[in-house]
Amino acid sequence: MPPPPPLRIAVLRTLLRIAAIVALAVAIHQATDWLMDQIVTMPIEYRGPATILLVGALLWCYALLLAIPFVPGVEIGLAVLMAYGAAGAPFVYLATCLGLLLAYCVGRFLPVASLIAVFRDLHMRRACELLSRMEPLDGPARLALLRGHLPERLAPAALKWRYLALALLINLPGNAVIGGGGGILLMAGLSRIFLFRSVVLTIVLAVAPVPLAVIIFGAGIID
Repeated sequence: MPPPPPLRIAVLRTLLRIAAIVALAVAIHQATDWLMDQIVTMPIEYRGPATILLVGALLWCYALLLAIPFVPGVEIGLAVLMAYGAAGAPFVYLATCLGLLLAYCVGRFLPVASLIAVFRDLHMRRACELLSRMEPLDGPARLALLRGHLPERLAPAALKWRYLALALLINLPGNAVIGGGGGILLMAGLSRIFLFRSVVLTIVLAVAPVPLAVIIFGAGIID
């Protein structure tokens, strides 16, 4: 395995990735404001369809943002819920589910070498070594490898209840520190030990409680 790049280059690459994420978020915000201004000036008969198209576009943009590793998806979702209340809850729920599922699918088909390059820039050598060992393995072999890296007493329960652990990590406040919802689902897809249909069910159930509570009790429940 090639050595990590010099620290200066690694930091520069990481900062560029962060800047790209921030630029994307700012661009989405600016574009939304501009489009809303344009919709207001339209004839009234066109405003409804235009608003629906805008909401659909925002849904996909928000989902794309949540799919990016280290983006604080939980905090963004709560902020939208506090701002728009029950009216924004279905939007947050659907966009969050789409974003997390997108991250899982990317991880499922992303070349492991791409992720190794990111971890190499972060000087995470042990993670790079683990991914390099996982790359040529199939699902059962990867499961066995991960079991060997967990504490002996913890391994059986952690792997048996891995979907429950995934749901808890999705809802963990501050999970951006460990990759955010996008990073967590990216790694889940990359591991090949999480089945697609089970991941879909896990996401649908894990994301539901907070938006559902806001619909029933109002945004005050998360103040």
